[in-house]
Amino acid sequence: VCTLIEESEALQCEAAEVTAATLHERLPHVAVGLVHGRLHGSEKENMMRQFKLGEIQLLVATTVIEVGVDVPNASLMVIENAERMGLSQLHQLRGRVGRGSVASSCVLLYQHPLGRTARKRLDAMRTTTDGFMIADIDLELRGPGEVLGTRQTGDVRLRVASLLRDQHWLPAVQTAAREIVAHYPERVEALTQRWLQQPDGETATQFFQS
Repeated sequence: VCTLIEESEALQCEAAEVTAATLHERLPHVAVGLVHGRLHGSEKENMMRQFKLGEIQLLVATTVIEVGVDVPNASLMVIENAERMGLSQLHQLRGRVGRGSVASSCVLLYQHPLGRTARKRLDAMRTTTDGFMIADIDLELRGPGEVLGTRQTGDVRLRVASLLRDQHWLPAVQTAAREIVAHYPERVEALTQRWLQQPDGETATQFFQS
């Protein structure tokens, strides 16, 4: 699996087209296929069909195979430049192998030097295959973003709580919040009017009740 389709002067990454050509030259007795996002749907389907039937033994691809691919006989995946991919993406890719009865492996190749976050992502991939644990680590690394906003990643601006650490408290907090809104609406206004931007003059109480 390569991150690029073709070589780039800006990024020092392995490209799928170059990798496929190199493997075809060095492994003349092995049928090598190539799949990427620029191929027409019928071309991709035909290539995947040949791979599934064993007519192609080695498939070079971009992350287009991340989802929707079921090839039980695929037993080895090598991911180039794994340091450039997100943790959930790496986990999804790894799930493309090991679907049959044959023991399978996923090899992550990376370029030095590794940043702190990239190292933690690769360490997580090495130590667990549990999707729930992967999701927790990914949330911790990326950050949950805004609770009431559009930012989907980054540190959440809560002064006390942590969505990851304190998630078991969420049902109780939600219940308490509803009770406060129902019985003490004037307190809700005073506490939230400072930071919650309501569209069209909507009050904080109306926002939470909607």
